[in-house]
Amino acid sequence: MGSMSIWHWLVVLVIIMLVFGTKKLGNIGSDVGKAVKGFKDGVKGGEEENKAAGAPGAPASTQQVADKSTIDVEAKEKNKL
Repeated sequence: MGSMSIWHWLVVLVIIMLVFGTKKLGNIGSDVGKAVKGFKDGVKGGEEENKAAGAPGAPASTQQVADKSTIDVEAKEKNKL
């Protein structure tokens, strides 16, 4: 009773298919596949950014400033209600 045989897993699979239906299970599988692919692409993109920046310990911003007195910042726009 402690170990699950193949027959136990088949019964569980049939019950899940009856409860959720094959279409819903297919959609769930598709969504999980897309999520995994997106995660892999994100990790791959992060590795490419590290290679492009140089050494892994290098600062993220490698742009050179033409004039030392110039400060480059990103301004956020305030939404008026």
